[in-house]
Amino acid sequence: MTLLGSAAALAEMAEITIARQPSLGHLPLMIMEDRGLLEARAAELGVEGLKVNYATLAGGAAMNDALLSGSVHFAAGGVPPLLVLRERTDGTSSEVKGVSAMNSMPLLLNSNKEGIRSVADFTSADKIALPAVKVSIQAILLQMAAEKEFGEGEHDRLDPFTITMSHPDGMAALMAKQEVTAHFTASPIQDLELQNEGVHTVLNSYDILGGPATFNVVWASARFREENPLIYQAFVETLEEAIGVINADTEAAVDTYVRLSGDASTPELVRQIITDPQVSYTTTPNNIGKYLDFMTRIGTLKLEGATWQDVFFENVHDKQGS
Repeated sequence: MTLLGSAAALAEMAEITIARQPSLGHLPLMIMEDRGLLEARAAELGVEGLKVNYATLAGGAAMNDALLSGSVHFAAGGVPPLLVLRERTDGTSSEVKGVSAMNSMPLLLNSNKEGIRSVADFTSADKIALPAVKVSIQAILLQMAAEKEFGEGEHDRLDPFTITMSHPDGMAALMAKQEVTAHFTASPIQDLELQNEGVHTVLNSYDILGGPATFNVVWASARFREENPLIYQAFVETLEEAIGVINADTEAAVDTYVRLSGDASTPELVRQIITDPQVSYTTTPNNIGKYLDFMTRIGTLKLEGATWQDVFFENVHDKQGS
């Protein structure tokens, strides 16, 4: 490396934090942690001794707060929290954009109440647990489903029934039949719930969106990217590498998740989810436009005409996204 390159590398941060959530969608980040991929690639690029911390946060709102405070440098979660923060910070010194997609996966709304078979069956006696009221991907999907069921302008009809719970807490409440009658969650929690008698699926997110769509994305601030270009490059490259591991070596991916997750997932269940035809690990953003159009139309977002490329940094612009 040239002296100029060495100086640039020395100017980059010595320690960063990556935040993820308790979901199988975050498996690429778990593989990056388990194999030390980011540290190794950063060293190859000249950032020696980079310390990478991995934190687990409960939902998109917590992710955004942590990113804005500077305690987290890469945040990962559902699409809507990124879109909200992207608009909130647009044109400011704290501008945030998407770094990459991580997967396309269906999200399930499960219920422990026999009489609930569609979103039309919920009443004021019901509570729906999801990661973050109003802003999580599950909350936005529920609004989409409500509008589809009840008509335009009725997207928020089910909002009063929703409560914020982490994925594990939501499952515990559903299983105990305490406080909640439904849980809008993600794999493997949704799959673990369905192993219990009396729990059934009310809604699949792919039915709402008309097909496969990105579940998890990673986002970061433009300032971090500008001040740490080598760390940013290393992250993008090793995220691709980790996804390559999942797609090429299912057993290695299963082993990593079971060892690091700490949840009740068996290797058999994780293998079943990863190899499901509806599940795809990819860095290509998919169906982002559906969220943009809906959230703009109902007033959650204000910037009309935004495209998926407007939401992400240039490193993914050459992908066949939507």
